[in-house]
Amino acid sequence: MTWREVLSTGGPILLALIAAYGVDRVARQRGLDPPGFADPVRRLAAGGLVALVLWLVCFAQLGSLGAGAASTLDFAKVSWLRLFSVQIILVATLAGWYLLGFAGFGALAPGSAASPAAQFGWRHPRPGRELGLGLFLGLATWSLLIGLVLLVALAVAQFAGEEALPKSPPPAILWIVGLPAPLRLAISLSAGAVEESFFRGFLQPRLGAVLSTLFFVLAHLSYGSPFLLVGVTLLSLMYALIVRLRQSILAAAVAHAAFDSIELLVVAPLVLRLIGHG
Repeated sequence: MTWREVLSTGGPILLALIAAYGVDRVARQRGLDPPGFADPVRRLAAGGLVALVLWLVCFAQLGSLGAGAASTLDFAKVSWLRLFSVQIILVATLAGWYLLGFAGFGALAPGSAASPAAQFGWRHPRPGRELGLGLFLGLATWSLLIGLVLLVALAVAQFAGEEALPKSPPPAILWIVGLPAPLRLAISLSAGAVEESFFRGFLQPRLGAVLSTLFFVLAHLSYGSPFLLVGVTLLSLMYALIVRLRQSILAAAVAHAAFDSIELLVVAPLVLRLIGHG
């Protein structure tokens, strides 16, 4: 059995189970357990939810590495439900985990320290300031990221030759840019809110910035471009640092949404027109 066959069968499920166990174990060690997890049935159900979402969103795509699956997907047949499927899965998982951990313990009040906003990193004493900071960071990270990706591209061209550089944009990007502008905006806003809630609000306190970034990158394997994944990695580390410094995901979520909005509404369409794909 080849490594690809292993990854495409039991490998992703095993990795998801190990990761979910790690989330549970580290959360218990750091005192992050909800009161409902004193019940082993609730704990097991919550761990199963985490394993399921990590398998669906992060690890299931490992089996398609190098198989060109992204290029054979018929994007014209992708429904809006599938378009937002990752966000729907993440929201359902967070809601299920929260209810298993807190329902019946009086923690559902909005002002509670155990409220959903507090548990997933949305609370901050000065939310207006965080929103403004997030907008600024969303704009500022564009210049920084472009510079870093260009350095990576130059290094690749220097050591592997220019033929190693991508010659055309991934099909997924071409398809997304062709969607109506309101839909692209909805994708950007939902990505900022939902992905930050899960990867930075939920996973980062339990697994740390490096592992939460790894899972974030795995969730974006469908981009089908190593250079885009370099950008995703750098952005994720930036967002992780913002969350650590601000002790809230508000600024990172706004920065993420602003960055994606600029990318999908302005930069990507302009670049594609310039290279003859518009």
